[in-house]
Amino acid sequence: MAALRPHMKPKIIKKSTKKFIGHQSDQYVKIKLNWWKPRGINNRVQRIFKGQILMPKFGYENNKKTKHMLPRGFWNFLVHNIKELEVLLMCNKSYYAEITYNVSSNNCKAIVERAAKLAIRVTSPNARLSSEENEWTVHTHIFFVCLNKSTKTAKQKMMYQAWGCTPIIPAPLEAKAK
Repeated sequence: MAALRPHMKPKIIKKSTKKFIGHQSDQYVKIKLNWWKPRGINNRVQRIFKGQILMPKFGYENNKKTKHMLPRGFWNFLVHNIKELEVLLMCNKSYYAEITYNVSSNNCKAIVERAAKLAIRVTSPNARLSSEENEWTVHTHIFFVCLNKSTKTAKQKMMYQAWGCTPIIPAPLEAKAK
C-alpha cells in the first residue's frame, strides 16, 4: 500500500515535555514521584515561592489543533469492529485506525484486511496475529539451551522431548579424556 500523506500537517510543537513531580518527592524515597496538588495553607509550592517546584497550569497546554496528534500528522481512531472502520472511509487522510486491546485475533485479522481494501492505515496491523505456539517452542528451546545442562533430571529431559526440543547434552568429561 502506498504511503498515505496527511491532508494537512501542521508543525507539532510540544511546549513542555518535563514531568511535574510531587512536592518533596525528590527528597524522600517513601514519597512517590506522581504529581498531586499541595493543599496546605502554608505550603511553599502552593504559595508559589521562588525556587520551588512548578505546578501544572493551563499555560503549559499544547496547541489544541495539534494536541494528541501523531508525529506523522495523523490522529488515532479506536476501532472495535468492521462497522466502526467504515466511518474512516472519508477521513483516511487525517486518521489512523487503532484496533482496541479487547478485539479477538480473528476479528483483528478481518479488520486489517478490510482496512487494506478501504485504504485506511492501521497503527498496529500485526498485533496478536502471530501464533503463540511457534513463539512458545522458540522460547522453550532457547531456555533449554541456556540452562545448565548438567543439572537436568530425567523428568525435565522427557518434558523437553515432549515439547519437540532436542536436548543438547555435552559428553561426560571421562569420555572426552579417552
